[in-house]
Amino acid sequence: MLQIRFILLQNRQGKTRLAKYYVPLEDSEKHKVEYEVHRLVVNRDPKFTNFVEFRTHKVIYRRYAGLFFSLCVDITDNELAYLECIHLFVEILDHFFSNVCELDLVFNFHKVYLILDEFILAGELQETSKKAIIERMGELEKLD
Repeated sequence: MLQIRFILLQNRQGKTRLAKYYVPLEDSEKHKVEYEVHRLVVNRDPKFTNFVEFRTHKVIYRRYAGLFFSLCVDITDNELAYLECIHLFVEILDHFFSNVCELDLVFNFHKVYLILDEFILAGELQETSKKAIIERMGELEKLD
């Protein structure tokens, strides 16, 4: 089973817009990790792969407009599966917010976490169907 250690959404300036940790870390360690991951991905040449070693794990990242979507996973995990996971997350955000932008993430962070929780649970990918996730989110929206 694919195990995600953490997910970070950061802008080019290094401001973390979403952080979800599936392993216990102290707050000081979280800030250090966020800083290190940002430094690692923001300065990386676009012609290189979107996979980079990070401590004893690896970071899979993808840049969409001004945001970096980063996942930290085990060194032996399948990188392409995680790139698809990032793309699925972005597609769902795009559908839900009608052309998502950074401000949507800032002002609707609770909905972004809800979307993330719909397809990743305890660091494991639970749902890969965009249609199923969007239908569930529609049902939750009706409850509000």
